[in-house]
Amino acid sequence: MPATLHEHALFAGDPVLAGVHHLDLDIEPHAHDFLEIAVIGAGHGRHVTSQGEHPLRRGQVIVLRPGAWHGFRDCAGLTVANCCLSAQALRADLAALHDLPMLRRMLWTDPVASGTHGVAVTTADPAAAEEAIAEITLLERDLGAEQSRPGRVLGRLVTVLGILADGRDPGQQTIEPAVHPAVAATIARLEAAPAHPWRLDELARSINLDPTHLGRLFRRHVGLTPLGFLARLRAERAATLLAQSTLPAARVGAAVGWDDPTYFARRFRTLVGLTPTEYRRRSRSAARAQRGS
Repeated sequence: MPATLHEHALFAGDPVLAGVHHLDLDIEPHAHDFLEIAVIGAGHGRHVTSQGEHPLRRGQVIVLRPGAWHGFRDCAGLTVANCCLSAQALRADLAALHDLPMLRRMLWTDPVASGTHGVAVTTADPAAAEEAIAEITLLERDLGAEQSRPGRVLGRLVTVLGILADGRDPGQQTIEPAVHPAVAATIARLEAAPAHPWRLDELARSINLDPTHLGRLFRRHVGLTPLGFLARLRAERAATLLAQSTLPAARVGAAVGWDDPTYFARRFRTLVGLTPTEYRRRSRSAARAQRGS
């Protein structure tokens, strides 16, 4: 079962982590409590997720939401460029990315609505993928500079995301309308209080809309129902608590709004691919390994 990588151990106070890796060895399945974008370059390998193993192709772009897991097998000269975003920063300093339709789809809608435990795999033009890998190389350099370069890091991040959004396979391109104000207001309410026992009629009443109309708007803009989005949000928050706190699993479930431990375990496994106990066990194993290294 996957170990868990933690932003508090990997991010050096920056909202972004970047690196370009050339793999000839397997990368064991691992989860994250941050968002990861992996751009596939030259070489060969297989991608391992909760949906099984699939051959990798040059130009693929893999996006994993916090709590999701994956790995790589049978790697031979495989280039993987990682651009990782802090989950905390996505709710604060980088929250504006959600306001851009093309980035909202890439970072939120596709992996959340995919039904694949928070993992989305799309394809970009190989030339765009190579350009993104080159920018990630420069981003890694900027992050490692002796003098802090927050402006340059943010600019480079937006450049990487823009290249990948523009370079999507034409068959995957859609014109996504700007988020409806009612949907934005609903998301804000859910993210501000995910543990609240929200009901669709309550959400609709708070923004003066009919529940059926709100449900249609939300599915059109987010790809999920409001309560489906809330479930994914709760699972991501629970993954962070399981990885970073000593709260009993039942208390973690209650903290995110799932008071029944059995229901919490079932929903978490459905959305993340692991039980809360398995997720925490692997998180602690990874933490011990990091301390020992």
